[in-house]
Amino acid sequence: MTHRRKIISLLGCAAVSSVLGPPTVHAQQRIPRIGIIDSTPLWDSFRQALREFGYVEGRSVTYEYRESMGAAEGLAAAVGELAQLSVDVIATYGTAASRAARDATSRIPIVMIGIGEAVGAGLVPSLGRPGGNITGNTVLSADAGGKRLSLFKEATRASRVAFLWNPQNASHAPILNELQATAPSLGITLISVSVQHFAEFESAFSMMMRDRPDGLLMTADQLHLRHADWIIDYLDRHRLPGMFQLRENVIAGGFMSYGADLSEIFRRAAGQVRKILNGALPADIPVEQMINFKLAINLKTAKALGIEVPPVVLALANEIID
Repeated sequence: MTHRRKIISLLGCAAVSSVLGPPTVHAQQRIPRIGIIDSTPLWDSFRQALREFGYVEGRSVTYEYRESMGAAEGLAAAVGELAQLSVDVIATYGTAASRAARDATSRIPIVMIGIGEAVGAGLVPSLGRPGGNITGNTVLSADAGGKRLSLFKEATRASRVAFLWNPQNASHAPILNELQATAPSLGITLISVSVQHFAEFESAFSMMMRDRPDGLLMTADQLHLRHADWIIDYLDRHRLPGMFQLRENVIAGGFMSYGADLSEIFRRAAGQVRKILNGALPADIPVEQMINFKLAINLKTAKALGIEVPPVVLALANEIID
């Protein structure tokens, strides 16, 4: 009887096993870890894309988050911690974070997102053959600088335009050079506004106002984006239009933007992370060039500023916010 019970018990276990199936490979293997610096809602598209690829947080992938507050010393500490953890991939948004990751490790794969000048910033030797442990995508900001200034001029008739830039961002010097070369042909006097620390915003903008600007151009620098609400409010109070790189700044009340689709940038980066987790080497994954830029205009802000946007500019807009 005892022997018979054992046989029945074994048959029962086998039946349950056939229903439930064998333990998954993911349950037996170490779950890959992705390091992210300065997580904000901007990363939602990145995580969503990875979910669509089958990487579910807590089950088949883990995210390690570190905050830098946009400061250079904070970035170094953040990527240093991720490197110590030996995460499988470090994903970085912006040039400063990507350079900090490059300096922290030559072993862990790095996927950079939204870089202005990947080659000029010394992140990769070439876009087609990045080599080393870095790949990702670039928005070619320097090439778009002249176009952004030209659109702003056509929309506002501004003759004195301030450009907010961060000397610690390696992509910004080429953008500044492009704007300085383009401004005279548009009849614009360019005003340089340098801010590389949070504490400098108040004094830098006060000094900017002494030069009587007609408007402000802003990039997608991480430090500046963390202060975007303050910048938009400052421009509103001083009745100055702003040209931004991100559509999100226009939705938040900025005047207009011209730049790549941010959600698409992060989704494309997720695809590159997937390739790396599947065994591809960053050296063999070309850096993608995001060249499909879109124009967004906030007509509510334009009305508040007393700006009548010319029909020819409105016709170019991909999105108009009333």
